[in-house]
Amino acid sequence: MPFHWFYIVGLLVIVLIIFGPGRLPELGGAVGKAMREFRKATTDITNEMTAAVQSTAPPPATPPAPAQPASSESSGSAGSQSEATSPKI
Repeated sequence: MPFHWFYIVGLLVIVLIIFGPGRLPELGGAVGKAMREFRKATTDITNEMTAAVQSTAPPPATPPAPAQPASSESSGSAGSQSEATSPKI
């Protein structure tokens, strides 16, 4: 059921009768202050969550180093030498 303009006017008249014209500006100021505080709190929480997600993101993976080509010497002693210089995994 959509809000009809008559409902809004009726609600404003009832509020005016209950609170009176003297307290109405005070009430409006209090509502405005509450809305500002709520908006500030939601903005702060959003910023904290965004910062927390960005700070815990894993660093980008680096590609593995390309394999070094084997030496041109194919003798038996060279094979043991290349084993000594190759990285251990």
